Amino acid sequence: MTFDDLGLGPKTLKAVSESGYTVPTPIQAGAIPKVLQGQDVLGIAQTGTGKTASFTLPMIEILSQGRAKARMPRSMIIEPTRELAAQVAENFEKYAKYHKLSMALLIGGVSFGDQDKKLMQGVDVLIATPGRLLDQFDRGKILMSGVQLLVIDEADRMLDMGFMPDIERIFKITPFTRQTLFFSATMPPEIKRIVDTFLHNPAKVEVARPESTAKTVSQFLLSLPSNDPKTKRNALRQIMSQEKLKNAILFCNRKRDVDVVAKSLKKHKISAEPIHGDLAQSIRTATLASFKDGKIKILVASDVAARGLDIPDVSHVLNYDVPFHAEDYVHRIGRTGRAGRTGTAITLSTPIDHKALAAIETMLKKPIPKYFLQGQTVTKKSEKPKREVSQTKPTQKPRREPSRNQKPETNEKDNGTGFDGNMPDFFKK
Repeated sequence: MTFDDLGLGPKTLKAVSESGYTVPTPIQAGAIPKVLQGQDVLGIAQTGTGKTASFTLPMIEILSQGRAKARMPRSMIIEPTRELAAQVAENFEKYAKYHKLSMALLIGGVSFGDQDKKLMQGVDVLIATPGRLLDQFDRGKILMSGVQLLVIDEADRMLDMGFMPDIERIFKITPFTRQTLFFSATMPPEIKRIVDTFLHNPAKVEVARPESTAKTVSQFLLSLPSNDPKTKRNALRQIMSQEKLKNAILFCNRKRDVDVVAKSLKKHKISAEPIHGDLAQSIRTATLASFKDGKIKILVASDVAARGLDIPDVSHVLNYDVPFHAEDYVHRIGRTGRAGRTGTAITLSTPIDHKALAAIETMLKKPIPKYFLQGQTVTKKSEKPKREVSQTKPTQKPRREPSRNQKPETNEKDNGTGFDGNMPDFFKK
């Protein structure tokens, strides 16, 4: 099957071809025809499967007919993070370059003035994070009555980040007749409830189990004997030296650790920069651009960067912390081994990580192969460590001097007489 078989128009196909794509991924092959037929779609696919194109490409075809009105976007794409929203905007521009479609990116960290101006001109597609979208709606800058097509992307991530009340509100303020495209890597009960409530008989397209990991990624685990942060950072630097990595995304569980680890790496002359939700959007955008351009070698990130970032040529993913949730392990290591390339994922674990690590290995249905630092000895379970022995063996057991209260050692045969076994008769008397 090729993109020509999916029902896309010649302008869209030309843009896809120029992007270097010839064969659709399973999620694209399954979802695009359903969207073009006007059906609601429930897409279940892990990161890195090409699902962004599975909704942007048919949206472009649908929106090519019609015209936007002031403050009334014709379609909306809702993303959990600013980075994902910006990335979807890039993809939309790339695929829609032969169509005269207007687009606005509505994310936090950007001034309201520029966004207000675009909204007043009218946009065909509005790509937004939930908070900023509702802020603009409450300010009266957006009218929802013209929304024909609504996309909710990374729904399970929305749930993790506490956005489900916002998503429910967005569903309620958009027209009941809208077409809804809903994408999620997993289907926890709360997500299923949302789907059952707000989607109309959706076509389900499921292409991969969320716990499966890409075969192009080699996975390893370095187990450390202590929880000491300095020991952990030292082991991290040893890995970087040993691997001779081209570049890497390094994941930490906590924002404060992102800053600490990035600062430590820079102190040791390693090119690294942090990225997490507390940084200004302008800084996050500049950091990502520098990493993509190769100016930064190590991107130290919280899970804000775990999903959806399309940076094809990442050689390594390093998990400084074992992720709290097993499914996040899949999304993290999915940042490498993309677009047909191979990649390496190395996870550092300490004794406090045993429960989280067990959950990951249960999900994978196999243990993660061990990683060893150079000079680290490997002992097989069946072998006992050899004891060190002296080079010169004593030929005779040394005799101990008896203490004053201890009787001297005697031969059983001489009975303390000193005559061995030939005792004279007068001693026997």
